[in-house]
Amino acid sequence: MIGSSIYLRDRAAFTGGSPQAVYEDLWQRDRKKRLRTRAILAGGTLLAAGLLVSGVFGIALALLVAGADTFVHWRIYRASRVWRLGLRGEERMGRLLRLTRERRGHRVLHARTVPGHGTADQLVIGSDGLWLVHNEAWHPDAELSHHGGRLFVDGRTKTKLVREITARAEAAADLISAGAGTPVKVRPLLAVHGGEMPRRARLFTADGIVFGTPARLLRYMSRNPSADYTADEIDAIMRAAVLALPIGGRQMTAAA
Repeated sequence: MIGSSIYLRDRAAFTGGSPQAVYEDLWQRDRKKRLRTRAILAGGTLLAAGLLVSGVFGIALALLVAGADTFVHWRIYRASRVWRLGLRGEERMGRLLRLTRERRGHRVLHARTVPGHGTADQLVIGSDGLWLVHNEAWHPDAELSHHGGRLFVDGRTKTKLVREITARAEAAADLISAGAGTPVKVRPLLAVHGGEMPRRARLFTADGIVFGTPARLLRYMSRNPSADYTADEIDAIMRAAVLALPIGGRQMTAAA
């Protein structure tokens, strides 16, 4: 289509009336309100600090307050970027894994198909265990919580999503174990991109899955080993994973 971007491929997030488009429109409409509030905060700070201390101190503090307010709103807007682009976050998580886990010797398979169970965004393989990472981006105002060991998003359970991820990890473990000749356990993780996590917990376990922001999940993986594989076992597990979990459904065969 003339005038459309070749990079956005008719993404639903950019169509009129989509939640992302409405959010973007409301954000732009609130711009004057944000600037007015910022000016009031800075002006009040300048007046109070100028009278109580000095004019120079008042100006410096006012600039600091204005800068802090700008930073806070930038962080809020930036945090919703993955969701606003109509993405789930797998690209962002992939970059973080390359900069952290892979540099420390872990191996990561991206976008691998688990036959009959959909796609694994990332499969992290290391001497300390295996993790299957699933990514989800929610609306910035979506509230994620856990009660009674279950996940709730805006007060509703996500039973179908949880079951799919759990079954995917179990199926991947069975396939890799059979191919490697070594029993392995694949632990499911869900990377949360956007939404409101519990205030005191940016990482929690619900329905047998660990949920957290990308940074918290990376820390969790490094602090919670579940195995102690040798170099030979890791090579065997990696080969088995490559053969058993194809890219785009294209099954590979072992060389004779």
